[in-house]
Amino acid sequence: MKRFATVVAALSLAFIAGCAAKEVLVAKSAVAADNDLTGRWQLREDSQTAEKRIRDAEFAAAGGNEPLVPKENRYSDQSKRGGGASVHVFLETGRSLKITQTDFGLFVSFDRAVVEEYRFGEKREVSVGPIIADRVSGWEGSAYVIETLDDNGAKLVEAYRLQDGGQSLKRKITIVDKNVTQLSIEQIFDRY
Repeated sequence: MKRFATVVAALSLAFIAGCAAKEVLVAKSAVAADNDLTGRWQLREDSQTAEKRIRDAEFAAAGGNEPLVPKENRYSDQSKRGGGASVHVFLETGRSLKITQTDFGLFVSFDRAVVEEYRFGEKREVSVGPIIADRVSGWEGSAYVIETLDDNGAKLVEAYRLQDGGQSLKRKITIVDKNVTQLSIEQIFDRY
């Protein structure tokens, strides 16, 4: 009986420690910075290799680099297809952006195909199909920052900031999974 109680206590501690490790996103400021990100933006040619790096990271996260038929005796988690971070599905990209900033939020259109809406100071649950994540977005100084955290603890961070007197827009994208940076790129867009 004493052994059973010890095992139950150990399992309870392991469960509590596992629960305590999950990150919780902190809400961002709802107060808009003085600068307005509104405009039409074209990706600079020297930033276009970043597009390929994003697509490669998405392909790897979806299990595209894994063999179709795993080798025998491969028992690690890496042998499972699609074992990457699901937060990749929340990352939109495009060579042309149209940003509309209102008093309450931002609308970002990627290549006139997909529009994302972000509300200043939001903290909510978002989903793409069956994949659910937590999201916060708002202002950190002069940058608009969006953080998306999936159920496995992988986090996507996007930051938009004006530079060159408002004539260019820098977008920084970072994906961290299990304390390892999977993707860290910067894209520069020019106003047109």
